Order: sequence, then C-alpha cells, then structure tokens
Amino acid sequence: MGEMKERMLRGELYIADDEDLAADFARAQEILERYNRSPFAEQELRDRLLRELLGECGEGVHIRPPFHLEYGTRVSIGAGTFFNYDCLMLDVAPVTIGTACQVASRVQFITATHPIDPRARRIGWESAKPIVLGDNVWLSAGVIVCPGVTIGDHTVVGAGAVVTRDLPAGVVAMGVPARVVREIGEQDKVQTPS
Repeated sequence: MGEMKERMLRGELYIADDEDLAADFARAQEILERYNRSPFAEQELRDRLLRELLGECGEGVHIRPPFHLEYGTRVSIGAGTFFNYDCLMLDVAPVTIGTACQVASRVQFITATHPIDPRARRIGWESAKPIVLGDNVWLSAGVIVCPGVTIGDHTVVGAGAVVTRDLPAGVVAMGVPARVVREIGEQDKVQTPS
C-alpha cells in the first residue's frame, strides 16, 4: 500500500497522487458506471453492484441513480435505507449511515477537507473527517453534511440545510448553518391508517 493511501486511511493530511488510490477510484467509478446505467427493472443487478461497491450494504437498501462517490469501500449503509436521485458522497473518510434512513434528492456527504494554509492547498494536501448518521434520520432535499458531522437517531434536517456540526437525536434542524429549531414530540405523531 502506498504512503499516501496509508495517510488517508489514518485520517492524516495526504496528497491524492498514490497509485493505490487511483486504482481504488477507478474500480469504484467502473462499478458506478454500471450501476447508473442499470435498468429500473433489474433491481437484483443493482443490489449486487451495491454490495460489490460499498463496504457494507444492509438488506433493502435502495439508491436511485445517478449515485456518485469516490471509493465506496468506506461507506456503510444500514438496512431499509432509501436514497432518492443524485446523491453525492466524497467518501475519503468513512460514511456510516444507519437503518431506515430517508435521504432525499441531491443530498451531499462531504468528508474531504483542505488546509486553510494556501501554500499547503496549492501543493495538494487534503484530509477528511468521518460522517455518521444514526437510525431513522431524514435528510430533506439538497442537504449538505460537512466533514466530521454526526447526526443522531430520528433527527430530521430541512431542505437546503448545511450541517456543519453534530446534531443530537430526536430534533428538527434547518438553515445555513443548520441549527436545532425544536425537539420532535407529541405534536409530530401521526395517526396512520390501519
């Protein structure tokens, strides 16, 4: 394994010019191309490709193409999670998503970050911080989840929010940057048909 890939896996500054990283990226892009071209009627093929692409993929995970990521092997998605169209994951660091989550269209999971120092950026140094979603999280359309963020179980994030810091379990958050506006409570219970 190349030095830069080792640095990336440890969460340190690295430059993405490692042959191992290039091979990992090419592998993921080839699988993604097949996934994104797959016919709607071929769900078994899509399921197989996701299991090949991702580090972990629970039963009943459904991702509507197009789907975009860098490496795939650092992504873990829990059972019954649904992704609508055009999800983007910059998965330099691990992206861990719980069970029964709802991810709306054009949601972005961005683990990659760069130094503030312009000289280091110019050279190409970068790093990443992991993202974690608990179970039963709902991210509305266009949400951006920034590096190092953890979102607690059952939390709902409003459309277009930019999540720059951790959110606790059981809240509604929205805005830029995302802020907790209230806890989820009795007023949110819905009587579902039997």
